[in-house]
Parts: sequence; C-alpha cells; structure tokens
Amino acid sequence: MTWRFRAAILLAVLTSGLLSFSQTAHAWQADADSPTVYDVVVYGGTSGGIAAAVQVRRMDGSVIVIDPDGRVGGLTTGGLGQTDIGNKAVIGGISREFYQRVRKHYDNPDSWVWQEKSQYRDGGQTRTAEGEDAMWTFEPSAALSIMNGFIEESDFPVVQGRLKRSSKDDPKPGPGTTMEDGRLVSIELEDGTTIRGKMFIDATYEGDLLAEAGVEYVVGREANSEFNETLNGVQTKNATKHQFRESVDPYVEAGNPDSGLLPFIDPEGPGEEGAGDNRVQAYCFRMCLTDHPDNRIPFAKPDDYDEQNYELLLRNFEAGEDGFPWINSAMPNRKTDTNNRTGFSTDFIGQNYDFPDASYDERERIRERHRSYQQGLMWTLANHPRVPDKIRNEVARWGTCKDEFAREDGWQQQLYVREARRMRGKTVMTQAHCQGKEVADKSVGMAAYTMDSHNVQRHVSADGHARNEGDVQVGGFPPYPIDYGAIVPKQDQCENLLVPVCLSATHIAFGSIRMEPVFMVLGQSAATAAMHAIEEDVAVQNVDYPKLRKKLLEDGQVLERVK
Repeated sequence: MTWRFRAAILLAVLTSGLLSFSQTAHAWQADADSPTVYDVVVYGGTSGGIAAAVQVRRMDGSVIVIDPDGRVGGLTTGGLGQTDIGNKAVIGGISREFYQRVRKHYDNPDSWVWQEKSQYRDGGQTRTAEGEDAMWTFEPSAALSIMNGFIEESDFPVVQGRLKRSSKDDPKPGPGTTMEDGRLVSIELEDGTTIRGKMFIDATYEGDLLAEAGVEYVVGREANSEFNETLNGVQTKNATKHQFRESVDPYVEAGNPDSGLLPFIDPEGPGEEGAGDNRVQAYCFRMCLTDHPDNRIPFAKPDDYDEQNYELLLRNFEAGEDGFPWINSAMPNRKTDTNNRTGFSTDFIGQNYDFPDASYDERERIRERHRSYQQGLMWTLANHPRVPDKIRNEVARWGTCKDEFAREDGWQQQLYVREARRMRGKTVMTQAHCQGKEVADKSVGMAAYTMDSHNVQRHVSADGHARNEGDVQVGGFPPYPIDYGAIVPKQDQCENLLVPVCLSATHIAFGSIRMEPVFMVLGQSAATAAMHAIEEDVAVQNVDYPKLRKKLLEDGQVLERVK
C-alpha cells in the first residue's frame, strides 16, 4: 500500500469515531509492516469476517480485514442484540467465545449505567440459563467493544475501503479482482489500492467479492420444483403470520380501484404459488431504543414524511388490529432490540429488490429510503390520532439512544440485510438438509433455527384486500450440519475463495442458516480451511476434510447434533 493510502486510512478512522485510537494506531503499524502477500484477505468486517481473521492469527497466519461499512461486527454491533438461535449448545469455537465475553462484560458492575443489573430480565429464546457461562443479549456498544478486543488481541489490521465493482451486466471477473489460472491474486479498492493474498474470504452480507470474481450466484427465490422443496417460491398459503386483518382496503380511495393502489403494493403480485422469482425478503433497521429519559432521543418526523405511506397501517388498526407492531426485546441498560411484528411494521416490504446487485450509491439511496420509512413509522405510531391510544402512548415512551451510534439522531448505519446474493457452490443446502432428509457429510458447523423468511411482497388478494406474501416460519427439526461444499465455489470458478455468509443455499434453507452466531462459526471454519489449503498447496475444494474436521473440533467447533 502507498503512504497516501495509509494516511487516508488514519485520517478517516480518527475522524469517524467508529474505532478506538488504539485500534487506529494498531492498523497503521500493522499495515506499515505487513507482508506483500497476505495468507488470507478477508473482505467484510461482519461478525463472520472478524471471527475468520481471529482464527487465521491463531493459526499463525497473516491476515487483513477490509471493512466497507465503517463499523466492524456487522449486525452484531449494529442493533441485533437479541441473538437468533435455536439450540445454543451447537454454537462453539470463537462464536461461543464472543457470547462468553458478553457475559463477562455484564458481570462487571461498571457496565450497568442506566439500570441496576438486578433489574434486567432477558427472555424468549435468548434467555440465559442459570449458571450458563455465556450471555445472548447485549447492547451494540458492548458488542463493538468485544469485537475491538478480538482485533487488538489478535493483532491484525482492519482498514476501511470498498471493492472496485463493475456494474451488474459487465463481464466478470470485473476490475476489482485479478484472476490467474482460476485463482484470485488480488483485489483492488475504489481508490486504486491493490491488496494481494493467497486465500480470500468474502464475509459481506451482499456477496460483492464473489460476484466481482465471477462466481455463480442467485438472487431471489427458487421454484419449489428446482430442489424438490415445499417452502420456497411464492408463499401465499403459508403467509398467515405478520399478516393484515381481513378486509383492509388497498386503494387510495377506499372501495375505488380506479383511484390506484396505496404505496408499496406490488401490482404484479403475488404470482403462482411455489414459483420462483427475483424478489427478496424484507429488510429493516434493528432499532436500539430506550425509555430512559436521560438517554432517549424522541422519534422525529422525517422531512419527506407522507402520511399516505402509512395509510395501510392505520386501516389495519381500524380493521381490528390490537397487537403492537414491533417486537421490543429487552437489552441491558433499559435498551431494546426492536424488530418487525404484525402486518405493517418495521419491514419495508418490497422496497429492496434491487439492493443485492445495486451500485454503492444506489444501495445508499435504498438504505436512506428504509431509514426515512422507519422514522416515519415510529413518528406515526407515537403521534397519529388514528393509532389506538394504548399503542400510541406506549410507543411514545421510547426513542433512539444518545450513547450508541455516531449519528446525532441515534440511528445506526447498518441495515438488516437478511438476504442478498447467495452463492451457487459445490453443494447447495436445501429444505431437505434442514429437515434431516439429507445430511451433510462434511460438517463445518451447525444450524439450529427455524426455516424463516420475512414477507417478500405486498399485494392485492383475489377478493380485493391488502395482503402480505412470503412469510414462512417452519421449525420442529433438530440442529443439522452445514456442508463444507456450501462455503466454497465450484472449482472451475475459483480455487481460493471461501464464502461463509452468502453461502450456497436455497432461499428457504438460507432462512434457517442466516444467523449471526452461525456466521461466526462458518467464518472460523472458512479461515481454518484457508490455512489448510495453503499448507497442503491445494484448491480450497480439495482440502483434506478429515484433517480439517480434526482441527475444527480441537478449536471447540461443534460439528454434530447435540442433545
């Protein structure tokens, strides 16, 4: 790297306030002394990317993390403090170590600023059992502190930068990647900086590196017929949860189709049951809220507020909806992780279809539209006279936090990208794997969550009412292994790339796998495989699996079902 690039990194990090000074100084020093070719280049500072880098260093390899988002940890530090996981016993290795450090953090009395430790009660699937050495709920700032601790202890550089990307339709590999004999040699960032490596890991939520390298991927939902599934494709019959009340009118002028549809209703929907499409399940911001008056920023009406955007919400209340349109899960220090609930909520349904392949500028516009929508939703719930009193009064008690994120309004930058690109790799995880009808024989980690998809589109039903489509919540199966072939591309596409986040799975199987602790598990496994591929001088597809399995188990990974 040039001295100009190092200086730019130092200036950007110091002025951003997102990383500590010690991390900034460390990144500068590590970069100045770094090898010309890293053993592993990790693109993406998500939780999975940080776990991967930690593992490389624990195996005495050299590694660099390129963080395109400006805050390490991804969703784990971006508001998702209510850990989504079924059987917590299958989370091992560095991933479990993260949650053990959460417990240690909150065992320190100094961590309790806005409430006494004795006043806090977690709940639901993330309830910490008596005597458990891990904790599964946390503030974003606590998670960020722990992630920075991993980085400082493991001694690897994290630099901010974005991959140079071609447009969706340009030939691949694109200008951001250099390939030789089927292998990635280097990546180029937007400012022209070139970073070379022996192995590469795409740990982004979007799959930008795999796409730029020309690796096959899909966006949207497969038809059920493609992989002999039942829960993929268009789902109107299963979409009974997070649904509108009956008889909610979808038209601008109620009862008059000629007046046009209300905003965000797809006039092309819903499509044939079980058929594939390019639609993507909804995104939102996982809000960190507080009701502490000294730390609360009241919900504000955005400048571009349009009441018509929330007319369906108001009509749904008037049709009898009495449930709170959010899941307000308690986090320490009188804070929350707030997520989508009911037929009209924080999910901005149908407004993210272009996001996976979009340019950086287009993604920023989509992100800001999501933020404005959600800000307007919160203001409406807290202030609008057509919102039931009990809901309006309760929502008005809450607001964003003064002490969590860099933005003055208390909102985070990290959008909850539930699903974007999915690699088409050596193995494709499907509904059959989730339900145990097919079992992966080269396990690199376990998944333990319901097959879960949020709604994908909002449409008009055959009887002329507003409906949501795409929500699927099917469980009832034990934890299952994820195959090594699902985190590596087909060998003729790239021999030295691993993909632990946008892994190879169908839409509905990805809905079960796509949990933050699992991404950390897979990040560690991907890093271990990368180091073995270097040692064995083979393509990642040809790593000695028995040897890999032995090392994963030695490092605390869980690869088989735990009762």
